[in-house]
Amino acid sequence: MKKIVFVCLLIGATLGASAQPPAGDAKPGDFYGEKVNPEGALALTDVVKKVMGGYDFADVKIVATVKEVCEKKGCWLKLELPAGQEVMVKMKDYGFFLPLAAKGKKVIIDGEAKSKTTSVAELKHYAEDAKKSQAEIDAIKEPQKEVRITAKGIMIAQ
Repeated sequence: MKKIVFVCLLIGATLGASAQPPAGDAKPGDFYGEKVNPEGALALTDVVKKVMGGYDFADVKIVATVKEVCEKKGCWLKLELPAGQEVMVKMKDYGFFLPLAAKGKKVIIDGEAKSKTTSVAELKHYAEDAKKSQAEIDAIKEPQKEVRITAKGIMIAQ
């Protein structure tokens, strides 16, 4: 019986530890995912305008400020746009995560950018990950057309 309890505790501790964002200070020059060459990075606002105009980027480098990082695992982030708008970034193939310390930092993202309609269920899932109140989650009633970035790599710029 003691062995079973010990194994259950060990499994629970392992799962709990793996469900955390990576540790780290997110210092300038740190990389997550593939290494990023910062040359030629475009401003997020320019990329968003082109994507909303019907142009998708299969390979683009974007410079932006991190507004929010998934508090559960660091598996997604939101980038800041003017007037309180934001752009969602997911990691390619769920292959890497970003530490919470990246919030407020300027980053360079190498990946793709395209227009996507996000379902109500997915929007509610992100709101839960971000630890929004139940009232905020319940207020999500419509799918949202947005720019979605899939990151191959992220570099902390400053």
